[in-house]
Amino acid sequence: MSTSSTATDLAADQALKAKHRAMWALGDYPAVATEVIADLGPTLVEASGIGPGDRVLDVAAGSGNVAVPAAANGARVIASDLTPELFDVGRRLAAEAGVEVEWAEGDAEALPYADHTFDVVTSCVGVMFAPHHQPAADELIRVCRPGGTIGLIAWTPEGFIGQLFATMKGYVAPPPAGVQPPPLWGSEQHVRDLFGDRVVDVVAERRQLPVTRFATGEEFRDFFKACYGPTIAAYRGIADQPERVAELDAALAALPDRFGGAQDMTWEYLLLTARTAS
Repeated sequence: MSTSSTATDLAADQALKAKHRAMWALGDYPAVATEVIADLGPTLVEASGIGPGDRVLDVAAGSGNVAVPAAANGARVIASDLTPELFDVGRRLAAEAGVEVEWAEGDAEALPYADHTFDVVTSCVGVMFAPHHQPAADELIRVCRPGGTIGLIAWTPEGFIGQLFATMKGYVAPPPAGVQPPPLWGSEQHVRDLFGDRVVDVVAERRQLPVTRFATGEEFRDFFKACYGPTIAAYRGIADQPERVAELDAALAALPDRFGGAQDMTWEYLLLTARTAS
């Protein structure tokens, strides 16, 4: 590859990461993390066996839905995310819980840590949004010590959030070449393929998260239009097309009916843990 093409690729990657960072800074993702999916963090901490003294890296940590309960279990935790705008809420939540968490800006595809630094590496509906899956998976393994634990939660393609992205797909620009759909991380085989023989003792389970936050489909839609970066970005892209806005409004308001109804939804996710090969 020529120097000029390498520079072009690097510039394109930097632009893509800047776009991702800006998207997740839109709205109020911490409201989603605390009001809708708060139970996922403690679930991943328990499944990963995090305890006192463990060195933990939470990748794509957001506002700390894993990092804070991990620290409460006595672990030494670094919460890493491409979007440091989310850290202010995380710091407040950590302070309210009386725990210490180190907050660090970082790219999941190029983590700024030495090989084998951590006992446990986690990501809760976070690393799945890194645009290039293999480099992100490689980094999770690289920074985890031999015999350490990798713990992941990801939305499944067939579950509610997977179908949210499928619904929005027709209203957003196609991703750049090489960018993979986030819900693929919710497929056990996809994650096994990414990790290969570098992990052992893989335990994978599809689970359901009960969601009772919303009274109606319209309330869900409006909450995500206000708080969830990818949804906000989708609407911004069609803001000058009122007919398409109306179409997306109707599609998102109807989505909860496919998953138990707005007042009693279930959102499927994959919980996967593994040990890095010694």
